[in-house]
Amino acid sequence: MMSDVAASGSGDVSGRGREKFPRSLHLLRHADFAQVYERGRRHFAADATVFYLARADGGPRIGFTVPKALGGAVERNRIRRRLREAVRLSQPTRLGAVDVVINPKKSALTAEFAELKKEIARAFEVIKGKGSKVS
Repeated sequence: MMSDVAASGSGDVSGRGREKFPRSLHLLRHADFAQVYERGRRHFAADATVFYLARADGGPRIGFTVPKALGGAVERNRIRRRLREAVRLSQPTRLGAVDVVINPKKSALTAEFAELKKEIARAFEVIKGKGSKVS
């Protein structure tokens, strides 16, 4: 017999608690991505290029661009999920009002997650350190 939670379709029946990448941290609009690329600065890491642009107010917003050159949809979605988790664990809320776009390189396909997480955290440190200088 099914439990009430499983029967209702709500809750996590796998038994694992899941934390999500908050929707408030998503950079979604094409115009916002274009503005970050055109007016923002860059931070180069081994497995990704991080573009960032300060804003007047609000919290950080983070977007991901995974080019088709990195593989099919399955590979690109896997990279995006790994990057999203690395960002979530790096506590981006401390960045302040900044838009960030993360563009992974081919090496992100085979990179260890711990290394990917360390690179994202380092990029956030650089962005935070240059936060008042970005315009």
